[in-house]
Amino acid sequence: MLAPPALRRLSPLLLALSLSACDDAPRFTQAEPGEQLSGGAATVGQFDHNAFSMPSANLTPSRRLDFSVGNSFFRNPWVIAPATTTARDGLGPLFNTNACQNCHVKDGRGHPPAPGANNSVSMLVRLSIPADASAAHAQQLERLGVVPEPVYGGQLQDVSIPGVEPEGKVRVSYDSVPVTFADGTTVELRKPRLEITRLGYGPMHPDTLFSARVAPPMIGLGLLEAIPESAILANADPDDRDGDGIRGRANQVWDDVAGKTVLGRFGWKAGQPNLNQQNFHAFSGDMGLTTTSLPKDDCTAAQTACKAAVNGGEPEVSDNILSLVLFYTRNLAVPARREVGAAQVLDGKGLFHQAGCQSCHTPSFTTAASAAEPELANQVIRPYSDLLLHDMGEGLADGRTEFQAGGRDWRTPPLWGIGLTEAVSGHTQFLHDGRARNLLEAILWHGGEAEAAKQKVLNYNAEQRTALLAFLNSL
Repeated sequence: MLAPPALRRLSPLLLALSLSACDDAPRFTQAEPGEQLSGGAATVGQFDHNAFSMPSANLTPSRRLDFSVGNSFFRNPWVIAPATTTARDGLGPLFNTNACQNCHVKDGRGHPPAPGANNSVSMLVRLSIPADASAAHAQQLERLGVVPEPVYGGQLQDVSIPGVEPEGKVRVSYDSVPVTFADGTTVELRKPRLEITRLGYGPMHPDTLFSARVAPPMIGLGLLEAIPESAILANADPDDRDGDGIRGRANQVWDDVAGKTVLGRFGWKAGQPNLNQQNFHAFSGDMGLTTTSLPKDDCTAAQTACKAAVNGGEPEVSDNILSLVLFYTRNLAVPARREVGAAQVLDGKGLFHQAGCQSCHTPSFTTAASAAEPELANQVIRPYSDLLLHDMGEGLADGRTEFQAGGRDWRTPPLWGIGLTEAVSGHTQFLHDGRARNLLEAILWHGGEAEAAKQKVLNYNAEQRTALLAFLNSL
């Protein structure tokens, strides 16, 4: 008898243990060996506000020193040039924040701006326009994945140095969207309405596309980078050959250093190929800092004051600093799971699998022996993500393509550490734009390929919903 689609990715042993004699719902009676070690030997036992800021547990003392130095450049603010602090000057001319930590507070999850906030800080707004048939647009699509807005570029920057006008201000308001469970319980979701005000350089292109993105958590990124490409592609099923309705697709993106198209695995639409590129693009777009790979300030032709501003050296972020930040971001450890053997958590795990959530939120991988850092090699990790793109339905669509990602596509976000979000970040706002105020709302926004899973959750009673959330909060 063929196993239900929701169980096909379980190992044969777990499958045999999980099927009840009276129905096809999975049953877990005990935790799997090592299940609490989400990051393998790199896992840490920290569960407070510092839970996302710890180095990999298997780093040696000398390597922990490198981690601390990288942390200092991630945490401390950069300043406007010229300055006596020559290693940290060159901020701007246009930027969103002056330190990486301001977006990834305590290395955790960002949030949308509160009403009346001066700037959005830990939420960015990506900009682009539809491509035409020109050779210039074709080259931008190949190298950037999008065609940037002609005057404002690919990202709205709402802060600037003196003498340079900020690009604009971001405001978010919400409409109510009610959703009702089978037992009559109603949840009011909130759908964001994005407004860009006080444009500093005139009107935008009339067909501009906008995509709000909160800063994701920083934990386990080096482990995700160490997953073999073949293991990610093995879960891709763009033609739905197994008939389960899940069509995971790999994004193919431009590698600035290698000069070729490769697998994308980082960012909300898997638009970046590796951590180094993720980092130097963030230095450029978020803080206006140049690197060897991106040696020019992020100014468009219309932003003449930006182009004329004093720089902080060429490049402003040295290769050595970039290397230290890369080491830091690769080795931010994943906290251990909690209460993995508790009855309610095990029940919730069964309901997670019954709904089919693991079809996209793949529980585990083994990292490559050739990982960039030896501490990250040959580790059994449990990120609960396939790192693939999935159509998530019209409700979550931003209408904006990015390389191979369509306007309804999003990369499956890892779930490890998600239950510690409030402890670390002081809130429980989830999804790419922070619209969900808790995990249940995040589930209820799922559509497209995840519509069937959401419908199953809508049929869960209050006790089952509580168990499902207990499992998610244990991750």
